[in-house]
Amino acid sequence: MNKDIYLTNNLNNKKEKFVPLDRKNIGMYVCGPTVYDNPHIGNARPLVIFDILYKVLKSKYGHDKIIYVRNVTDIDDKIIKSSKEKNISISELTKSVIKDFNDDCDYLDLDNPTQQPKATDHIDLMIEMISSLIKKNFAYEVKNHIYFEVSKFDDYGKLSNKKLDDLIAGSRVEASENKKKSEDFVLWKPSKDDEPSWSSPWGKGRPGWHLECSAMSKKYLGDVFDIHGGGIDLIFPHHENEITQSRCANDTKVLANYWIHNAFITMSNEKMAKSTGNILKIKDFRENIDGQVLKLALMSAHYKQPLDWNEKLLEDCNNTIDKWYEVYLHVKGKTVLDEDILSPLYDDLNTPGYIANLHQLYDKAKKGNDNDKGLFVSACNFIGILNKTKEEWIKFKKKKSSINEDDILEMITLRNKAREDKNYKEADIIRDKLLDKGVLIEDKDGKTIWKLK
Repeated sequence: MNKDIYLTNNLNNKKEKFVPLDRKNIGMYVCGPTVYDNPHIGNARPLVIFDILYKVLKSKYGHDKIIYVRNVTDIDDKIIKSSKEKNISISELTKSVIKDFNDDCDYLDLDNPTQQPKATDHIDLMIEMISSLIKKNFAYEVKNHIYFEVSKFDDYGKLSNKKLDDLIAGSRVEASENKKKSEDFVLWKPSKDDEPSWSSPWGKGRPGWHLECSAMSKKYLGDVFDIHGGGIDLIFPHHENEITQSRCANDTKVLANYWIHNAFITMSNEKMAKSTGNILKIKDFRENIDGQVLKLALMSAHYKQPLDWNEKLLEDCNNTIDKWYEVYLHVKGKTVLDEDILSPLYDDLNTPGYIANLHQLYDKAKKGNDNDKGLFVSACNFIGILNKTKEEWIKFKKKKSSINEDDILEMITLRNKAREDKNYKEADIIRDKLLDKGVLIEDKDGKTIWKLK
């Protein structure tokens, strides 16, 4: 059966069948990191979600038919502020954070995007777009600042599905006495003496945040493309302004046909944000949590729903993958998966539904033959799970344990001696000590076996 892909399109907040502009040339643009600080778990969710969408599209249409662009914002007010706080140059800061970001992507075993352009490499394109908007009377200059005049664009607020007054209230609209109206947004502004700057027809300065994505998506995907994605917090003002300036500059009715946004990660049901201090950086997990565990946790809720982050979630995902490795089988080459197996992912990236499928395949593999095991492992590999050998998984578990194998065996010997002496209290104390160090023991057929939890 030839299944269709369905996605929730925030342009109308409906689930729609995905129909590409050109099946042989499908474009997807996803807003990447602003590199002022190391990425946190909240940043990891769109990375994983859109990586899965990329995999689904490649599986459906062919690996060479998808152009996936994920930008890097390397000039921004937050970056300038962070470099001053850290007392390092902007170049040092952005280079370091980009490296950490790429390391995080490797840790999560994400497919590389087709392009990962940096904002600072595309300033000329942004200046061209601003000049076009001024020429078409959509933008105006005040004291070397260039602003987009929102009242000139009738469809403003269509993506957010709100009226202009509602959008501005409580939003991140930048205040300035230079604007004609408060909703107008900046396209170009002068740089201070200690800030990066580029030459332009309006003097030395730097672009506004929203402009970079319009310029880079145009370069790599054209005036109109298929999918634009990002976190739900980007809908307004970033994506709303991006649509506005792109459509006016390019004389098009749309920028992207499908707008996909993932919900927040929360901690104790509060949004994860630097302002609240509840930030968990991806790099802090690398030493003790395998990337597969983090990835499974990030897929455990549907991308449209908030995901509450807690230790139990990680423990459950770790135990699941540990169990799945019991039937691990090395799969040579790529296995083409039946669309029935992939059907939850075709249905608006229903990752919990796909994980449920994996549990069923695991049950079958546990009772079945190598073909059943191979199919299960291939289905896991599709989303980047069981992407290490069983030996690598065990080695990582041993590495993260705070106790080595010799110590484990010695404690098991002491426990067995205590049991022989009917000192069950001491035996239980030793068992609990092992458990605290991440070691599970089980008495089976007259022997004591152990494994890392």
